[in-house]
Amino acid sequence: MTRLTLSLLIGTAILAGCGRLGDSGWNPLGWSGGSPAPKDLAPEGGYVQAVDVRPGVPQILSASWQPLAGGRLLVVQGLAPTKGYHSAELVTQRPQPGDRLSADPDGVLRLRFVAAPPAPNDPAARLPANPVTDAIVVALPLSFAQLATISAIEIAGANGAIALRR
Repeated sequence: MTRLTLSLLIGTAILAGCGRLGDSGWNPLGWSGGSPAPKDLAPEGGYVQAVDVRPGVPQILSASWQPLAGGRLLVVQGLAPTKGYHSAELVTQRPQPGDRLSADPDGVLRLRFVAAPPAPNDPAARLPANPVTDAIVVALPLSFAQLATISAIEIAGANGAIALRR
């Protein structure tokens, strides 16, 4: 019984050294004299910030909220000067890692409404857009957790911006 208790006590002390006190001599990972672990997971040069080169949609027609089971759906409608615009999306003005959406310190989530124009040699690039049939519509789902930190949303196009309060 004494041997079992002593073995369990030693094993517990060794496991405790692997916890928050990772720099202690009790940590078995440090016994080989290896280099210390980095303090954070960010790469040395920082994360690469991808810059979206798509131009803003020239005219924003409307922005509205639609209810969802777990939050709200932001629906934005715009119009381009010609037919053929594609790959429309709402992107954050301030680069953020992954698909994270967080408001600025003032509580405003600032988005850009962007779309890729048609190729110059594309026949659609020469046809004017019809406001009835050629509207560009994008949607962005926001959960209640994301909406809790957002007081307003500002959507910027190429020629103007529109704001929505929660």
